[in-house]
Amino acid sequence: MTATAAPARTPPPATPVPVLARVEGAAIAVAAAVLVVRAGYPWWWLLAVFLVFDLSMLGYAIGHRAGAIGYNLVHNLAVPLALLGLHLLLGGGGLLVAVAGCWLFHVGTDRALGFGPRPLR
Repeated sequence: MTATAAPARTPPPATPVPVLARVEGAAIAVAAAVLVVRAGYPWWWLLAVFLVFDLSMLGYAIGHRAGAIGYNLVHNLAVPLALLGLHLLLGGGGLLVAVAGCWLFHVGTDRALGFGPRPLR
């Protein structure tokens, strides 16, 4: 009697982040930290809010594609930059600057550490 093995799940393809993108990510993270502190918020907000953006990975509980889509939607520069633009248009409320700055810091740090967009597969 032979046992049948369950099909092996292959890991998602690796998408290495190029060195230039890592340097760019580090520069974005530093600029975002300066932005948050210059806006009058304490530097530790960057650390306190850091993992909130990784909640987007909860989509992986549903499946690889859902997780990758959720991760990629949150881990891009478009939305935090749009928030900064909205702040410039509306003026006032520095909370938009704090949220956008913390978000940019997170994305920049992730890229600097080699975490880039996830393949949808």
